[in-house]
Amino acid sequence: MLKAYYPYEYAKSVFAVDYEKLRDRGIKGIIFDIDNTLVHHGDDSTPLVDSFLKHLEDMGLKIVFLTNNDRERVERFNASIGAPFVCDAEKPNVKGYIKALEILGLEKHEAVVIGDQMFVDIVGANRAGIPSILVHFIVTPGEKWLGAKRYAEMIVLWFFRRNKKLRYRLGNVGKEEQTWQEETFAR
Repeated sequence: MLKAYYPYEYAKSVFAVDYEKLRDRGIKGIIFDIDNTLVHHGDDSTPLVDSFLKHLEDMGLKIVFLTNNDRERVERFNASIGAPFVCDAEKPNVKGYIKALEILGLEKHEAVVIGDQMFVDIVGANRAGIPSILVHFIVTPGEKWLGAKRYAEMIVLWFFRRNKKLRYRLGNVGKEEQTWQEETFAR
């Protein structure tokens, strides 16, 4: 019953995913959620996120944003990135996921969905048959109330972490630490 909510993998953030390992396993494109996945809800992109996404593209990975936000919000976030996007997607509706695959020009097994909401991003990816990575949602300092859905997600995530058969379906691509920015900007 809970399997419909399980991601293929879990990572602490988008920066704690081993993208080289994903690419080596045949992943050619990433379908990213925006709010609370790449930036805090409603925020513009940051230089770190811009550099990170450019790095992924330089690795040969295609990127598309899939969001329930409206066009104005997505264009503001995407101003310095210029990646294709699907807005007003009505996730977890499968249509947006299929459209994102079409934009990427990829098959389901060649892409991965990365998002912060189990009941939206991950359920939609599962319904569409696309592998997914759940990342911990971005929390601002001092933020205390998470919402009832987040607490329900924590319960499902507890069961997911104990399911050895379904926990690492992409080959254990979640890193223990968020090392991407440290490795990149320490040079």
